[in-house]
Amino acid sequence: MDLNLKYAIDEKLLNSYQNQVSAINEMIENKTGLGNDFLGWVDYPNTYDKEELERIIKDAQYVRNNFDILVVCGIGGSYLGARAAIEALGGLYPNRKLEIIYMGNTFSPTYTAQVLNYLENKKFAINVISKSGTTTETSIAFRLLKNLLEKQIGVEASKKAIYATTDKQKGALKTLCNKMGYSTYVLPDDVGGRFSVFTAVGLFPIACAGFDIKALLNGALAARLKYNNPILNTNDCYKYACLRDYMLKQNHKSVELYVQYEPQFIQISEWLKQLFAESEGKQKKGLLPDSVSFSTDLHSLGQFVQDGSPILFETIIRIQQPLNDVSVPHDKDDLDGLNYLENKKLSFINEKAFEGTLKAHVEDGLVPCAIITFEKLDEYELGYLFYFFMRACAMSAYLLEINPFNQPGVEIYKKNMFHLLGKKGY
Repeated sequence: MDLNLKYAIDEKLLNSYQNQVSAINEMIENKTGLGNDFLGWVDYPNTYDKEELERIIKDAQYVRNNFDILVVCGIGGSYLGARAAIEALGGLYPNRKLEIIYMGNTFSPTYTAQVLNYLENKKFAINVISKSGTTTETSIAFRLLKNLLEKQIGVEASKKAIYATTDKQKGALKTLCNKMGYSTYVLPDDVGGRFSVFTAVGLFPIACAGFDIKALLNGALAARLKYNNPILNTNDCYKYACLRDYMLKQNHKSVELYVQYEPQFIQISEWLKQLFAESEGKQKKGLLPDSVSFSTDLHSLGQFVQDGSPILFETIIRIQQPLNDVSVPHDKDDLDGLNYLENKKLSFINEKAFEGTLKAHVEDGLVPCAIITFEKLDEYELGYLFYFFMRACAMSAYLLEINPFNQPGVEIYKKNMFHLLGKKGY
């Protein structure tokens, strides 16, 4: 992985952060900072339950062999990491037997009804993900899915088609699993949802999709070993975190715009938006994380990025080797004037779109751009990338002097909603 900051900042300006970085790195390593009871993810690529991992791999193979669809039922960190990985590694139209569908992440009646209708008379399994088992969106969806599954194949058979990721010992979902005999995996007490992609929360769906979760963890472990280094000049993860802080406090930017040039990476941006917004958006602080997909959004938001209010900087995630490629064919009439691109690969054209856009945004639009480049994105590199951003998020939030691991603002809308719905006690 390569981090290029030359289009964003003179790196010498980051040197003033060294003392803060050293202190915060020690807080992360020793788990002494705010919210330290949720720092289990720091070491998880090394301390994960090896026995559970083997069971996940075995159960995932069973799901692939016996079902046509896996419904991942969760919201926020309970599905975003898995979906980001599955789409990034396999593309949006993968050539695999098992289809992955996502529920429990919305109250939309139309979406929910259409998914349930689609599942009628199909062989599907459920992976329900909830620490408490009472998350409203997820619990409603799971109740509907469980009822449909039991109606189609019966209660006994459904016990072999439901897999739950939840608390190790307590909670409504764990109680139900104990009663019904569903297979369960653990969401550790010291890992919050948006940092949980390396736990069973992410690993089981990713394994069901046919990807190598051991390689994913190995990539995360390599990043963990690389970025526990407090020396800022040699730590790209902390450089990136300091860049974010500098852009907010010194350069007066309020938005970080994540950019990718492959639609299959859109969900990585969605995962990043939750990771940083929910970790840093407190006490009237933090950058607003947003995202675009180029070249698609160059024909809409691109105008604002180029000429609009100077409120943002870009973080571009580039992959040099695409999953697949095609070439522009010859056309004898050439009415569209594209024969000058004959036999050119779309990867080449996409790369020139990136280079031309970078020049326009940096030189003419005066938009700072940080660039993260991978040669290719396989399981190992994706694990590395996930850990890079998680570690950077912790550093960035601690630079703001806030707790990265709580989300007090999220609870307010829930209280209001429960009151309006007539829930007892609200």
